[in-house]
Amino acid sequence: MHSTSKPESGSNLRSLTASPSPNHPAPTEKTLDERLIGAAQQGDLDAYNQLVTRHERAVFSVCMRLLRDASSAEDATQDTFIRAWSAIDSFRGGMVRPWLLRIATNRSYDVLRTRARRPAWSLDAELFESEPEWTTQARSETPEAFATRSELGRVLEAALGELPDNQRLAIVFSDVQGYGYDDVAAISGVPVGTVKSRISRGRSALRDRLRKDTARRELFERYIRLTTEEP
Repeated sequence: MHSTSKPESGSNLRSLTASPSPNHPAPTEKTLDERLIGAAQQGDLDAYNQLVTRHERAVFSVCMRLLRDASSAEDATQDTFIRAWSAIDSFRGGMVRPWLLRIATNRSYDVLRTRARRPAWSLDAELFESEPEWTTQARSETPEAFATRSELGRVLEAALGELPDNQRLAIVFSDVQGYGYDDVAAISGVPVGTVKSRISRGRSALRDRLRKDTARRELFERYIRLTTEEP
């Protein structure tokens, strides 16, 4: 993912991201995003490039989970930020990331419609996590438990990839990225009731897939045993 070109004129990015001082404490994530997008709306490409850096991983993660192909997800991510820059004046406040993720979701659906078929899931697909909890060993975790959790993570990703696109995205936004129903609805452009229904159906389908597949079920049960054993 390449950022947009920098302008020849100077910018106020340095003042936006300057080191905190006793009289000027560090801004919150939301406040910093608000300052950066406000500057971007004034034509500051440096500020917009900073927004790209802050959110490109989350945007790519969404595109990857929908498109299941790293090259297509990279292109969709690039298109997302180009479209967001073109529509920067349409941003009317609130959280920046949900706004970007909605653009990313719409762009990914455009690609899927162009393909005229649902992409096949591959265990060999390159996976990128917004929160890589399956790839980092916890301090109190045994090597065996870590190995089992990593394998379980791959199994869950595979099961997630088998869901319909709208259910998969609803679960990713809710259970992986931690957004509430209202935010998921805003990102997806559907009513909250639809979001709740998609999440409920998706979770139920995931449970069924784990229960019906003996190897998956035994892997999950082994992980539970390893993480609940007395030290």
